[in-house]
Amino acid sequence: MARSAGTTGKTATAAQTTERSMKRPARESQKAHFTHFDAAGQAHMVDVADKDVTRRVARAGGRIVMLPATLEMIRGGGTAKGDVLGVARIAAIQAAKRTSDLIPLCHPVALTRVAVEFAFDLRSPAVAIEVTAETRDRTGVEMEALTAVATGLLTIYDMCKAADRAMRIERVRLLEKSGGKSGRFVAAD
Repeated sequence: MARSAGTTGKTATAAQTTERSMKRPARESQKAHFTHFDAAGQAHMVDVADKDVTRRVARAGGRIVMLPATLEMIRGGGTAKGDVLGVARIAAIQAAKRTSDLIPLCHPVALTRVAVEFAFDLRSPAVAIEVTAETRDRTGVEMEALTAVATGLLTIYDMCKAADRAMRIERVRLLEKSGGKSGRFVAAD
Protein backbone atom coordinates (compact mmCIF):
# COMPACT_ATOMS: atom_id res chain seq x y z
CA MET A 1 0.00 0.00 0.00
CA ALA A 2 1.35 3.46 -0.87
CA ARG A 3 2.34 5.64 2.07
CA SER A 4 3.29 9.29 2.34
CA ALA A 5 5.31 10.88 5.09
CA GLY A 6 3.78 13.87 6.85
CA THR A 7 5.58 16.73 8.58
CA THR A 8 5.44 14.85 11.90
CA GLY A 9 7.43 11.95 10.51
CA LYS A 10 4.44 9.62 10.82
CA THR A 11 3.22 7.87 7.73
CA ALA A 12 -0.31 7.68 6.40
CA THR A 13 -1.85 5.42 3.85
CA ALA A 14 -2.74 6.91 0.49
CA ALA A 15 -6.42 6.43 1.36
CA GLN A 16 -6.04 8.39 4.62
CA THR A 17 -4.21 11.20 2.82
CA THR A 18 -6.90 11.32 0.12
CA GLU A 19 -9.66 11.26 2.74
CA ARG A 20 -8.12 14.23 4.59
CA SER A 21 -7.62 16.22 1.38
CA MET A 22 -11.20 15.57 0.28
CA LYS A 23 -12.55 17.06 3.54
CA ARG A 24 -10.84 20.40 2.94
CA PRO A 25 -13.27 23.10 1.85
CA ALA A 26 -12.80 24.41 -1.66
CA ARG A 27 -11.42 27.92 -1.98
CA GLU A 28 -14.34 30.06 -3.01
CA SER A 29 -12.18 33.07 -3.84
CA GLN A 30 -10.56 31.37 -6.84
CA LYS A 31 -12.06 32.19 -10.23
CA ALA A 32 -10.94 29.00 -11.98
CA HIS A 33 -12.38 25.92 -10.33
CA PHE A 34 -13.78 22.50 -11.07
CA THR A 35 -17.56 22.85 -11.07
CA HIS A 36 -18.23 19.12 -10.74
CA PHE A 37 -16.96 19.03 -7.14
CA ASP A 38 -18.82 20.40 -4.13
CA ALA A 39 -17.22 22.25 -1.20
CA ALA A 40 -16.30 18.91 0.40
CA GLY A 41 -14.58 17.68 -2.77
CA GLN A 42 -17.31 15.20 -3.64
CA ALA A 43 -18.32 14.74 -7.27
CA HIS A 44 -21.76 16.08 -8.11
CA MET A 45 -23.87 17.05 -11.08
CA VAL A 46 -23.86 20.83 -11.50
CA ASP A 47 -27.20 22.50 -10.74
CA VAL A 48 -28.29 24.35 -13.90
CA ALA A 49 -31.86 25.14 -12.76
CA ASP A 50 -31.20 28.87 -12.41
CA LYS A 51 -29.36 29.24 -15.71
CA ASP A 52 -31.09 30.89 -18.65
CA VAL A 53 -32.19 28.84 -21.63
CA THR A 54 -30.12 30.18 -24.51
CA ARG A 55 -28.88 29.03 -27.89
CA ARG A 56 -25.66 27.12 -27.37
CA VAL A 57 -23.30 25.98 -30.09
CA ALA A 58 -20.05 24.01 -29.86
CA ARG A 59 -17.66 23.03 -32.62
CA ALA A 60 -14.98 20.39 -32.05
CA GLY A 61 -12.43 18.73 -34.28
CA GLY A 62 -9.77 16.08 -34.54
CA ARG A 63 -8.07 13.85 -37.04
CA ILE A 64 -6.76 10.38 -37.69
CA VAL A 65 -3.39 9.97 -39.39
CA MET A 66 -2.85 6.88 -41.52
CA LEU A 67 -0.86 5.32 -44.32
CA PRO A 68 -1.35 6.89 -47.76
CA ALA A 69 -2.82 3.62 -49.07
CA THR A 70 -5.40 3.58 -46.26
CA LEU A 71 -6.47 7.12 -47.08
CA GLU A 72 -6.82 6.19 -50.74
CA MET A 73 -9.01 3.21 -49.81
CA ILE A 74 -11.29 5.51 -47.79
CA ARG A 75 -11.43 8.11 -50.55
CA GLY A 76 -12.20 5.48 -53.18
CA GLY A 77 -14.73 3.57 -51.08
CA GLY A 78 -12.59 0.45 -51.45
CA THR A 79 -12.74 -0.90 -47.90
CA ALA A 80 -14.23 -4.30 -47.20
CA LYS A 81 -16.62 -2.79 -44.64
CA GLY A 82 -18.14 -0.25 -47.04
CA ASP A 83 -18.57 3.52 -46.79
CA VAL A 84 -16.22 4.40 -43.94
CA LEU A 85 -17.13 8.08 -43.67
CA GLY A 86 -20.86 7.42 -43.96
CA VAL A 87 -20.72 5.02 -41.04
CA ALA A 88 -18.41 7.35 -39.07
CA ARG A 89 -20.87 10.24 -39.60
CA ILE A 90 -23.77 8.21 -38.19
CA ALA A 91 -21.61 7.02 -35.28
CA ALA A 92 -20.63 10.62 -34.46
CA ILE A 93 -24.25 11.76 -34.48
CA GLN A 94 -25.32 8.80 -32.30
CA ALA A 95 -22.48 9.54 -29.87
CA ALA A 96 -23.53 13.18 -29.54
CA LYS A 97 -27.06 12.02 -28.71
CA ARG A 98 -25.78 9.55 -26.09
CA THR A 99 -23.12 11.71 -24.42
CA SER A 100 -24.84 11.87 -21.03
CA ASP A 101 -24.88 8.05 -20.98
CA LEU A 102 -21.09 7.98 -21.45
CA ILE A 103 -19.86 10.95 -19.40
CA PRO A 104 -21.10 10.42 -15.83
CA LEU A 105 -21.84 14.01 -14.76
CA CYS A 106 -22.94 15.37 -18.14
CA HIS A 107 -26.54 16.63 -18.33
CA PRO A 108 -28.87 15.13 -20.94
CA VAL A 109 -29.33 17.81 -23.59
CA ALA A 110 -32.02 18.10 -26.24
CA LEU A 111 -29.87 18.60 -29.31
CA THR A 112 -31.38 20.67 -32.09
CA ARG A 113 -28.64 19.92 -34.63
CA VAL A 114 -25.50 17.83 -35.06
CA ALA A 115 -23.48 18.42 -38.23
CA VAL A 116 -20.47 16.25 -39.15
CA GLU A 117 -17.94 17.21 -41.80
CA PHE A 118 -14.87 15.33 -43.03
CA ALA A 119 -11.85 16.58 -44.93
CA PHE A 120 -8.92 14.73 -46.48
CA ASP A 121 -5.38 15.88 -45.75
CA LEU A 122 -3.29 14.27 -48.48
CA ARG A 123 0.02 15.59 -47.11
CA SER A 124 -0.24 14.04 -43.62
CA PRO A 125 -2.10 11.74 -44.78
CA ALA A 126 -5.15 12.04 -42.53
CA VAL A 127 -8.89 12.37 -42.31
CA ALA A 128 -10.07 15.37 -40.29
CA ILE A 129 -13.47 15.56 -38.66
CA GLU A 130 -15.36 18.61 -37.45
CA VAL A 131 -18.61 18.39 -35.51
CA THR A 132 -21.01 21.21 -34.68
CA ALA A 133 -23.60 20.56 -31.97
CA GLU A 134 -26.44 22.96 -31.15
CA THR A 135 -29.21 23.25 -28.58
CA ARG A 136 -31.46 25.72 -26.79
CA ASP A 137 -30.87 24.72 -23.19
CA ARG A 138 -29.44 25.68 -19.78
CA THR A 139 -26.09 24.02 -20.39
CA GLY A 140 -23.62 23.85 -23.24
CA VAL A 141 -22.93 21.17 -25.82
CA GLU A 142 -19.13 21.05 -25.74
CA MET A 143 -19.12 17.48 -24.45
CA GLU A 144 -21.55 16.38 -27.16
CA ALA A 145 -19.33 17.83 -29.89
CA LEU A 146 -16.16 16.32 -28.39
CA THR A 147 -17.76 12.90 -27.86
CA ALA A 148 -18.98 12.92 -31.44
CA VAL A 149 -15.50 13.75 -32.76
CA ALA A 150 -13.83 11.00 -30.72
CA THR A 151 -16.43 8.42 -31.72
CA GLY A 152 -16.28 9.36 -35.40
CA LEU A 153 -12.51 8.92 -35.38
CA LEU A 154 -12.70 5.65 -33.45
CA THR A 155 -15.19 4.38 -36.00
CA ILE A 156 -12.77 5.16 -38.83
CA TYR A 157 -10.08 3.28 -36.91
CA ASP A 158 -12.37 0.31 -36.36
CA MET A 159 -13.38 0.10 -40.01
CA CYS A 160 -9.82 0.41 -41.33
CA LYS A 161 -7.72 -1.38 -38.71
CA ALA A 162 -7.32 -4.53 -40.82
CA ALA A 163 -5.37 -2.45 -43.36
CA ASP A 164 -3.55 -0.11 -40.94
CA ARG A 165 -3.21 -0.77 -37.21
CA ALA A 166 -0.74 2.12 -36.82
CA MET A 167 -3.36 4.81 -37.41
CA ARG A 168 -3.11 7.62 -34.86
CA ILE A 169 -5.97 9.72 -33.47
CA GLU A 170 -4.86 13.22 -32.54
CA ARG A 171 -5.82 16.85 -31.96
CA VAL A 172 -9.27 16.13 -30.51
CA ARG A 173 -10.28 19.46 -29.04
CA LEU A 174 -12.92 22.11 -28.65
CA LEU A 175 -12.57 24.64 -31.46
CA GLU A 176 -15.32 27.06 -30.57
CA LYS A 177 -18.33 27.51 -28.32
CA SER A 178 -20.92 30.19 -27.86
CA GLY A 179 -23.89 30.87 -25.63
CA GLY A 180 -24.41 30.75 -21.92
CA LYS A 181 -22.92 32.78 -19.08
CA SER A 182 -19.30 32.12 -20.05
CA GLY A 183 -19.89 33.54 -23.54
CA ARG A 184 -17.75 32.79 -26.55
CA PHE A 185 -14.57 30.74 -26.75
CA VAL A 186 -12.40 30.27 -29.81
CA ALA A 187 -9.37 27.99 -29.62
CA ALA A 188 -5.98 29.35 -30.57
CA ASP A 189 -4.35 27.55 -33.48
